[in-house]
Amino acid sequence: MPEAGPIQLDVVILGGGGAGLWLLDELVRRDFSVLLLEANELGSGQTVASQGIIHGGLKYTLSGFMTPSASAIRDMPGVWRACLAGDREPHLTATRLRGECCYLWQTASLKSRLGMAGARAGLRVVPQKLDADERPAVLRSCPGVVAQLDEQVIDPASFVSDLAWQHRRHLLHIDANDGLEFDQADSGEVSCVRLKNPKSGDDLALAPRHVVLAAGGGNAELRERIGLSAQTMQRRPLHMVMLRGELPSLNGHCVDGASTRVTITTAKDSTGRNVWQVGGRIAEDGVDLEPRQLVAHARKEIQAVLPGIGLGEVQWSTYRIDRAEAAAAGRRPEDVSIIHDGNVITAWPTKLALVPKLAEGIASLLGEPGATEEDFLHGVESWPQPEVALPPWETTQQWFDDV
Repeated sequence: MPEAGPIQLDVVILGGGGAGLWLLDELVRRDFSVLLLEANELGSGQTVASQGIIHGGLKYTLSGFMTPSASAIRDMPGVWRACLAGDREPHLTATRLRGECCYLWQTASLKSRLGMAGARAGLRVVPQKLDADERPAVLRSCPGVVAQLDEQVIDPASFVSDLAWQHRRHLLHIDANDGLEFDQADSGEVSCVRLKNPKSGDDLALAPRHVVLAAGGGNAELRERIGLSAQTMQRRPLHMVMLRGELPSLNGHCVDGASTRVTITTAKDSTGRNVWQVGGRIAEDGVDLEPRQLVAHARKEIQAVLPGIGLGEVQWSTYRIDRAEAAAAGRRPEDVSIIHDGNVITAWPTKLALVPKLAEGIASLLGEPGATEEDFLHGVESWPQPEVALPPWETTQQWFDDV
């Protein structure tokens, strides 16, 4: 088929994780003509592998002070809660919840008690101390304070699927290696995005006013291909732990001093078994450990922070994931990150909870929608659409019965 003339549109988004999909929704609602390109599976990388906690900033105030990170994120639980209830757009009523709240408990150290007391200042979501009979059974043997935190926990794959279904006509599956090219004008701006249909081999040319890179860890390579510096991105690795079997449902954080010693969230696998994702300091300590070493360390840590927990009939596994974000000298950025180079915008949300703020920030840079063809979607109707990524416990091949 001969190549048609370029399709004129407002925005091309590269990357179909939480950031790209929320931005797509934001721009469609603002009447922008927009397409989202995904080279792998929607949510692959950081989104679907995340624990799904809609943080409200408490973990950034454990030292007792209101930090810039806490200020940046403190309004996000309210935004998400309204969207999940269908009271605010985007409507996320088809997104499954793993839990309506998180629990916060502490080790017996004095530092932990001070951290818990100092965590309240300035936040929209603050810990509510539970009486002994209000605690979930799995936390009844824990020493010290147990509190409830109104941070919802979503199923990230369900969230991705929810937004993808609403905007499926705007999603294109592409071959980033052999089917993606960028043309640049004399000004250095991207003038055309050239695609090759991975199924039919047909060519497609897009002429966007703006290009948004929202591909997480893929942003560095995309920037290089466009002729921009890749040094604007950093990776901070994690090595997460998973358990599956006869486990109670638990979503929460064990606090030790000014850090979260263990963060546990609970999901269901395809057979109905409970799966725990275990992060926090365990996932940072595990970066230099082999899977069996990390599992042995995690078992000791979980038994230490959950006295009396039975772990005899569970299986263990691990997975590695990088936190890809704007370069900040190895530290975590305090807020969302948006870099504007001509008509190219590169963005990282830093945390899943911050994707609404990121989308609004990008939209504010785009001005008004342009005068584009109303039927621009007809030109992409034959293109394949990307699938939603499976969570890590459905794809890992290595599970340990005994450690």
